[in-house]
Amino acid sequence: MGCFFSRRRKPAQGGQQQQAPGTGQEAAGGEEKAPPQYSWDQRAKVDPKDYTFSGLKDETVGRLPGKVAGQQFVIQDCENCSIYIFDHSATITIDDCVNCQIFLGPIKGSVFFRDCKDCKCIVACQQFRTRDCKKLEVFLCCATQPIIESSTGMKFGCFQYYYPELALQFKDAGLSIFNNTWSNIHDFTPVSGENNWGLLPEDAVVQDYVPLPSSEELKAVRISTDATRSIIPITRGRRHKSSDESCLAVFFAGDYTTANARKLIDEMTGKGFQLVQTKEVSMKAEDAHRVFQQCASEFIPLLEKGPVVALEFNGDGAVEGCRSTINDVFSGTKVFVSESKASASQDVDNFYNFADIQMGM
Repeated sequence: MGCFFSRRRKPAQGGQQQQAPGTGQEAAGGEEKAPPQYSWDQRAKVDPKDYTFSGLKDETVGRLPGKVAGQQFVIQDCENCSIYIFDHSATITIDDCVNCQIFLGPIKGSVFFRDCKDCKCIVACQQFRTRDCKKLEVFLCCATQPIIESSTGMKFGCFQYYYPELALQFKDAGLSIFNNTWSNIHDFTPVSGENNWGLLPEDAVVQDYVPLPSSEELKAVRISTDATRSIIPITRGRRHKSSDESCLAVFFAGDYTTANARKLIDEMTGKGFQLVQTKEVSMKAEDAHRVFQQCASEFIPLLEKGPVVALEFNGDGAVEGCRSTINDVFSGTKVFVSESKASASQDVDNFYNFADIQMGM
């Protein structure tokens, strides 16, 4: 059966084709009717070349904030290059790169390094994975457990970076600044008696690994690598704790949750206590009973407002220091704080065991 709209009209008497109504001289004002516009016709055309760095050598290249805007990006076959992606993206793959310095802004999905060696990187992502890589040194923010496979000589540190657009880019990528498992590495291909990965020195200086960009265009980004300005709170992760005393503090959702958490971090680290780990996660009433136990009823009504932000501090006197700071600085704010050194360790275990299960780790 033919298409109805493809059927030809019968010629009019005299052998001429009939004219469609409203066309030619019959059209109003002699103007032709514009073709219909659809939403997909109005989308900006994406040129893959704008989202690819390939085959570069001894170059400094990058993308400014707003230039990637959530697209996928590909970096491949680059040598001795400095590469900066100062924007959020969907996914990024890095293949066959040697001796490169790479900054990757927030990645909504995964970043995958394959067949790379001798690279130094700063990366924020939902998922991190390497395969067949050698000697990568990475300052990492990763929401899920980072994975290495058939890779050796890998070193990791906590993400430490700031520029004015970065906080909004984290939101656009759907990443929380408090969910960072940078030191919880899973090695798919362990070797008996050897360790394929380790941690960078605590005093590692970010700019010694990934220098600030030298090109005039990229210098326009106002970067700071000062730990006190980092978008991501600097955590100890799985480094050895200096004390057997920790304290759990939990902020509940509200207009100033992030600001309050950052303020407590500043206050506590300023007093010499160490931030071990942070987490932002949603809780239900049954979760509150498991984590907060006898105090649960006090906090359950607050859970409906959104996810909580938890902080673990470590150091002798951490519980007393945290409680006094919260009483002095956050007197009008509902905060769960460990009551004593004896209960604090269990508080930390209860919360982070729940959080790991909740986030599928």
